[in-house]
Amino acid sequence: MLLMTIEVALLISAVSLAFGLYKGIADSKRNHKKDVQDDTSALTTVIVKLETISNGVTEIKSEMNNIKSELKESRERIIKVEESSKQAHKRLDSLESRQKILAE
Repeated sequence: MLLMTIEVALLISAVSLAFGLYKGIADSKRNHKKDVQDDTSALTTVIVKLETISNGVTEIKSEMNNIKSELKESRERIIKVEESSKQAHKRLDSLESRQKILAE
């Protein structure tokens, strides 16, 4: 009878140990899966943010190119206006010198 009681106690201990190991491994796998899902979610968020930043940088580059071309056009127009202004001043100076000659 005593031997049977010890065997039952050992059997209960072995079953408890096996259940504990099973539960620990199952929880570990579940936690690992959750960690992988959390990491995947965080990585996806980072990738989306990086894509948004990349799109913003691309737009800024495009706008900068537009500004550069507009600035170049403005410089060319200013140069033409300055040349025209110089020619107008030369003509005015020529007219003034003719008037002085006629007035004398």
